[in-house]
Amino acid sequence: MKRRLPYLFILTMSLAIAAAPVLAIRVGQPARDFTGTASNGQTYKLSDFRGKFVVLEWHNQGCPYTMKHYQSGSMERLQKEWTAKGIVWLTVISSAPGEQGYVNASQENDYLKRMNAAPTAALLDPHGQIGHLYDAKTTPQMIVINPNGTMIYDGAIDNRPSTSVSDIAGAKNYLAQALTEATAGQPVSTPATRPYGCSVKYR
Repeated sequence: MKRRLPYLFILTMSLAIAAAPVLAIRVGQPARDFTGTASNGQTYKLSDFRGKFVVLEWHNQGCPYTMKHYQSGSMERLQKEWTAKGIVWLTVISSAPGEQGYVNASQENDYLKRMNAAPTAALLDPHGQIGHLYDAKTTPQMIVINPNGTMIYDGAIDNRPSTSVSDIAGAKNYLAQALTEATAGQPVSTPATRPYGCSVKYR
């Protein structure tokens, strides 16, 4: 029996380590690599964009908070402005099948065309791997990764946690501020905020 104790201890510890959840990264830490399939059928790997700024935008078509930013045209303007400057913008849809916000590739492509949206790509994440990797909690939630692969912003798109379009004009846009500062070589003055919106509809 004594001979078996070390073996049982090692086995138990190995199983515990294997079952332990992967802790999500935080601002200031290296971004974790991922591979995702987009609605356009292409596969994108985060590490392929090393040397560029990357925006991750968690999205849900049916969420009133997301709708606020798309129906006003605000999100689309940000996408066009920053992708024109060489920023990679990846919209991430982590809604599980059967949950609000879940879409297939065709539905997402129709939506992008209808809204005149312009992300670099819209990644379909129905099993939530990317969402859990980055601890995405709400739609919208915004993350910025710098060219060195470090997360430099995580949180809300702005400081007006409402569904009212009229609040956009007077809001402080944290995402635009972070990108403006970072691309100018300055530290991000507000690197983390509390995200607001609908909860990400994981499985």
